[in-house]
Amino acid sequence: MKTFLSLLALLWGLTMPLAAQSNQLIKDLESERSELQRQISETEKLLTTTRKSVSDLLNGLESLSGQIEERKRYIQRLHQDMATVDKELERVEEQYATLQTELRDKKKRYEASVQYLYKNRSIHQKLLFILSAKTVAQSYRRMRYVREYADYQRQQGEEVMKQQDITDKKRTELQQVRLSKVQLLETIETERLKLEGEEQQQRQLVDSLRTQQRSLRQEIEKKRREANRLNARIDRLIAESAKTAPAETPSLKRTEQLTGSFADNRGKLPMPLTGPNIIISRYGQYAVAGLRNVKLDNKGIDIQGSPGAQACAVFNGKVAAIFELNGLFNILIRHGNYISVYCNLISVAVQQGDEVVTKQPIGKIFSDEDDNGRTVLHFQLRKETEKLNPTQWLNQW
Repeated sequence: MKTFLSLLALLWGLTMPLAAQSNQLIKDLESERSELQRQISETEKLLTTTRKSVSDLLNGLESLSGQIEERKRYIQRLHQDMATVDKELERVEEQYATLQTELRDKKKRYEASVQYLYKNRSIHQKLLFILSAKTVAQSYRRMRYVREYADYQRQQGEEVMKQQDITDKKRTELQQVRLSKVQLLETIETERLKLEGEEQQQRQLVDSLRTQQRSLRQEIEKKRREANRLNARIDRLIAESAKTAPAETPSLKRTEQLTGSFADNRGKLPMPLTGPNIIISRYGQYAVAGLRNVKLDNKGIDIQGSPGAQACAVFNGKVAAIFELNGLFNILIRHGNYISVYCNLISVAVQQGDEVVTKQPIGKIFSDEDDNGRTVLHFQLRKETEKLNPTQWLNQW
């Protein structure tokens, strides 16, 4: 019986942390979703556009396409959470079924002991059982048996109560996990409907642009010329700075838990601007959503933020160059043989040669008042002359 009670105590000790673990898992998932939902809601505010000229329409299409990709990522994350919740639900249901079986078994044993005592309940019968012993030693053993059986019955009653309490808690936990699944399904459906609405807006913008093919081609060609001028200037400055570039040495001023060298933090670098933001133009060659034979080639990424947003260094480094193009400033920061590039700034807060640290503001991003305050940072990453895909290095969530 002592072994049985020890097992019960072990079950009690193991089940309670499991319940707490399940509740904490659900809370963590809900907290993460709440933060992601807040970010999505903030980026929705960036989608306003005048939509008058072809340039406005194209910019609006870029912003909307970026938001669509962001929402698709969010929905994908929700489905991952759903898989986690389903797995947790299955685990808790199995535990609950096991506890119910154990509770039924304990109740049956307890009922059997109660029925036995009921049949032999009188003091007279107990005394006759004890006094009918042939020896004093046998009488003592019988008296001890009567007492121990009464203790055993009491312990069985306590075990049933404990098991009932454990089972009730597990049932509550199961209800919480099921509720979390229902809420998650509702969130997925809400986001799906929002995505459908945004895709409908995207089709409308595409239709508007299709009616202005000549102006569209001219606008695309203008963007290409400006991008080529910018990239040529960046390439030349990187080549010049490489001649005197020092080797990267880890600094003691690491922030945001970034440690080691620049290369060690692939996928961990912070977004290079303050406030809510969405990536509206990705790295490399890509077709403009919905438009045939309209392709762009981006050597970095374009990130839309809120008016007043500041560009921020993604890692410790040294300002290698600052140059002006079309009335806007551009900053190159060297991190050993890696270079981060920040373009489209209306003002700068650093000078060439300055040492900067992770997340330090380095300049204010230009906001286009003629396009409803549209604020876009063009960001590039290089390893000397090699062009890198920034999305593979940034921690977007």
